[in-house]
Amino acid sequence: MDETDDWVTVARSLTPTEAHLWGECLRAAGLEVMVADANLVQTHSLIGVAVGGVRVMVPASQADEAQAVLEAFHRGDFSLPEDEPPQ
Repeated sequence: MDETDDWVTVARSLTPTEAHLWGECLRAAGLEVMVADANLVQTHSLIGVAVGGVRVMVPASQADEAQAVLEAFHRGDFSLPEDEPPQ
C-alpha cells in the first residue's frame, strides 16, 4: 500500500459477521482490509441503517482487485463441494 493511498469502501453490510467474512475473504486473497463500524452496528443494531452499515474498506489501489474477489465470492467460486451422503 502506498502511504498516499486513501481507503475506499468496497462493500457494506448490516450484519457485522457478513462484513468480517467478506473482509477475511479479501485478506486471504492478499489484500489489505479494514472493517469499519462493526462494533457500533453490533452494539446498536438500529443505528446500523443510519450509519450505512458496516464498511469493508481497502486501499484505493486495491479496489478493483477487491471488487473482483467479492464478485467471485458472490458467484460461489469459493464454495466447497457438497459432501456426498454416506452409502
